[in-house]
Amino acid sequence: MGKALIIADDVGIEAVQTMLQSIGHAAMVASDLPSGWTMASRNKVDAVLLGTRIGDADGLALLPRLKQLPDSPEVLVVALSPDPTAAEFALRNGAWDYLAISAEAGFEPVAAALDQALQYREDQRSKTPAVAVKREKIIGNSPEMKRCFKLLGQSATSDANVLIAGETGTGKELFARAIHSNSPRSRTLTGTVRSSNPRADKNFVVVDCAALPETLVESVLFGHSRGAFTGADRDHDGLIAQADGGTLFLDEVGELPLEIQRAFLRVLQERRYRPLGGRGERSSNFRLVAATNRNLDEMVEAGTFRQDLLFRLRTLTIELPPLRSRPEDIEELVRYHTSRLCESYGFSPKGFALDLMDALRAYNWPGNVRELINTIDGMLAAADSDAVLYVKHLPLEMRVQVVRNSIADTASPRTADTLPADALPEFKTYRASFERQYLEMLMQQTGRNIPRACKASGISRSRLYEMLAKYRLNSPN
Repeated sequence: MGKALIIADDVGIEAVQTMLQSIGHAAMVASDLPSGWTMASRNKVDAVLLGTRIGDADGLALLPRLKQLPDSPEVLVVALSPDPTAAEFALRNGAWDYLAISAEAGFEPVAAALDQALQYREDQRSKTPAVAVKREKIIGNSPEMKRCFKLLGQSATSDANVLIAGETGTGKELFARAIHSNSPRSRTLTGTVRSSNPRADKNFVVVDCAALPETLVESVLFGHSRGAFTGADRDHDGLIAQADGGTLFLDEVGELPLEIQRAFLRVLQERRYRPLGGRGERSSNFRLVAATNRNLDEMVEAGTFRQDLLFRLRTLTIELPPLRSRPEDIEELVRYHTSRLCESYGFSPKGFALDLMDALRAYNWPGNVRELINTIDGMLAAADSDAVLYVKHLPLEMRVQVVRNSIADTASPRTADTLPADALPEFKTYRASFERQYLEMLMQQTGRNIPRACKASGISRSRLYEMLAKYRLNSPN
């Protein structure tokens, strides 16, 4: 059976331990965070029951570290004083569940939930080992990317709709293509399940929602019949028809006009559509993958995106991390794309100066991996026949930004009279930008340790959770 670790000092924990042992699970107890971390890191545990307050310590500070252990145990967070923002933090950092308990309910619900988590791990061990997914040239082995690859593997085992969220340049289309090429065959003529892929040799149809002409969007998606409008001299299959049997990828789905959102909702429900000017309906057995760099929940609140459509789009969600949050992947990305581009251009392999990688890791990468690839391309052009790439080969704007950032880390803030008036941003924009940057640095410098972050910043625990949620920084991604 499973092995559980209980890290808490609340009255009743011994009852949970006894209950788990009575149904066959091994259960250990630690009454403080240091001993809990020691036991978790030295013993391969399947699940951890983690209290939110352990003495004077914040139990949630240990959650991200627990999830980064090689075996990534399931973590159940238990709170005697429930906090919705803390609950969001826990779930976004990989917790199995967040349980608010009361004296009336006792610890039986906690023991039941922990038993479920242990049973889940038991079931996972009995499964046939998963086949390694094809990465489709997606580079990175940071904890953030490993979580994304795990979700990629999960999404590839079904035909469920997938929503890929992330900033521009994080590789959303690469992940969509990887989902397509890894999708397993769900049924055959004999009804047996096979490991081959029925969609990989079918169409991967990309719909650039931001570039759809508003007057022709229905025709592009649904197709049209002859005579449907002036110039329609023959029948035309739309992109939905072309995706039959394959994958339909809606890139930047947040740009779809509201009227088309309504029409597309029915297509998702029924997998049936009517071409423009057509007399009858047609069907298309496509697998849907959508991507966005916008906050669709905020768009729903603003009335610019349909909530019912959003519900159907994100049956499964993969949130891709920005490059600045995974600097440990930069060297691998640089070496891979430098080698690829050198081979493409017929250049000899390039070496790297010692300080080049440091400079690349120090840059913020607002354009993410796409910007990194373009930067490497420009460096190769600047280096020409040089055998080694140096910091001087970086674009001037990037070198200036790296130097300015390094100076800003040590210099005192500039006073208002040193800035020209027209260089001042709006106060709201400046404050939001500064707050986000400060929180990113705070989380990085404190290793996402909430008590340390509160002590260093002077921000209360509840306020810190609110700010992390506001800027969507309440997960390692």
